[in-house]
Amino acid sequence: MMVRSGNPAVRFGTLTSAVLLLLLGAGGTGWPQSAPPSLGLQEQGPQAAPPPSTPAPPAREENPGLINEMGKLFDKLPSILPPIKSPGETMNDLSRLARPSTMVSGRVACPVSSNGAPDCKQAADQLCQGRGYKEGKSLNADSAEKCSAKVLIPGRQRKPDDCRTDTFVTSALCQN
Repeated sequence: MMVRSGNPAVRFGTLTSAVLLLLLGAGGTGWPQSAPPSLGLQEQGPQAAPPPSTPAPPAREENPGLINEMGKLFDKLPSILPPIKSPGETMNDLSRLARPSTMVSGRVACPVSSNGAPDCKQAADQLCQGRGYKEGKSLNADSAEKCSAKVLIPGRQRKPDDCRTDTFVTSALCQN
């Protein structure tokens, strides 16, 4: 095999490929698997002792197969899953959950709770109670910054307590 290339890496790679093919015996029978060729080197030192014989692994239990294992799983299912309800019980549960509800619109300010956050649940309840419903859940809210007239004075620096943010419930889902 004759390769002429100006790049030494290409020449080395081609030469390496050719040597590997010869060593692996491309098309030949190959080396016996019991001992690799010595390539003219002699081993030094004492021969390594053969590894101690290992005890035979313990006899395995009988493997019953996939079908038997799936049967065991189905036997355990009643203890894993909740009990299945009858269609009548399911309908009763759904009717209790799906109480009639109506969406109403308006604008009620959310009072500030003790931790400083707006309490919009209370505002939604007020919005719904004003329409004859028992309670409500906020669907949409709006906020606005409300400032004192002092911020309009020219040249006066704004202070942290000059403005506050008010939050309003603008629509709620009302239920009896």
